[in-house]
Amino acid sequence: MSADTTRTGADAPVGPADAAGRDVPADRDVPADRDVPAGRDVPAGRDVPVAPADPAEARGVRWAWVGLGALLLLALAALTRYLEQQVPALAEGTALEDVAKAVEYPVYAILLGLLGNAVVTLLGWRDRLAAAFRTEFLIKTGLVLLGASINLAVIGSAAGPAIAQAILLISGVFLFTWWLAGRFGLEDKLRALLASAVSICGVSAAIAAAGAVRARREQLAYTASLVILFALPSIFLLPWLADVLGLSNEVAGAWIGGNIDTTAAVTAAGALAGEEALQIASIVKVTQNALMGIVAVALTAYFTLRVERRPGAARPGVGELWRRFPKFVLGFVAASVIATWYLDTAGADGKATIAIVNDLRVWFLILAFVSIGLEVRVASLREAGWRPIAVFASATVFNLLLALALATLLFRNVTA
Repeated sequence: MSADTTRTGADAPVGPADAAGRDVPADRDVPADRDVPAGRDVPAGRDVPVAPADPAEARGVRWAWVGLGALLLLALAALTRYLEQQVPALAEGTALEDVAKAVEYPVYAILLGLLGNAVVTLLGWRDRLAAAFRTEFLIKTGLVLLGASINLAVIGSAAGPAIAQAILLISGVFLFTWWLAGRFGLEDKLRALLASAVSICGVSAAIAAAGAVRARREQLAYTASLVILFALPSIFLLPWLADVLGLSNEVAGAWIGGNIDTTAAVTAAGALAGEEALQIASIVKVTQNALMGIVAVALTAYFTLRVERRPGAARPGVGELWRRFPKFVLGFVAASVIATWYLDTAGADGKATIAIVNDLRVWFLILAFVSIGLEVRVASLREAGWRPIAVFASATVFNLLLALALATLLFRNVTA
């Protein structure tokens, strides 16, 4: 729509009149199915197309944009999956082979989402497409399906050392990170995401924490990026340090599983350390993942009763806690129980079914991370500055030292 070049006041460009008869800045982009509300100013920077007079036509326009947004989301997700599968094959036999295998889909998904974000923003389509980017639904569904990969029987078989290490390590690292982030003046929701990610299981824990504390998407994207950034060098650093320190395979595996924040990276590092180390690392990692729901419950209670409670307000009851609690965590627990029972009854055939569920989970989380990239406000990421990086790096070092002490103490007499 061409803008009226009449100028008012301080020579600001104006556009068509709004519902109240006032001029509207010409360079603001507003979805085509909505009129500008009477009595409200429209910030400069967006075109204001005329809304269709027919409600049915308005709905048709809206759904057309939703369909276009969905196609964009699916296309970027498919490209993410292609890169995840093909880049390692293309890098095979080169110096980048190990790095290519270690890079997981969140990296490609967020980067492609950010690229798509820049394109649709330049085209002025971002707000019209936004209804298709169902980040919250996609994340919650992916995490529920993640529960199917948690075999509670495996955790039970390593009940002593693995569970003890998981409880002590998660508690110690979480509290240290929370305290340090507070000293750096970080906002409480970002503190919760960073502490959960570095202490439990990386991106998945950050997602669960984001649901519990209602964090912004920019905070989740920032945290996920830090997880991947620090996980990649750990793949090669930890097996090398385990060899330098002369750790047994079992202690090395427990150290790797308790430190590296993504499952694929744990698998890669464990494989470099040896088969016995890989087995222990996988058990320790799964055990920490299983405790994710407990942390979500604790965060929900803390933010409801302390952080977001107004001075003088009545103490929230059980109903308010239930309302705030991220219900998808219950789905995560239920999926774990069902998968454990199914694997026990179906035997070897059950693994093929669980593999299908895991593949479906990957698709949902790819879509979620692409959606985060499409929705994220880059300016908000810049506002966070260097402090979250300093907190995450310091917490990672603390995690390394505490996990080494616990692994040495708890797994010195364990035989894989």
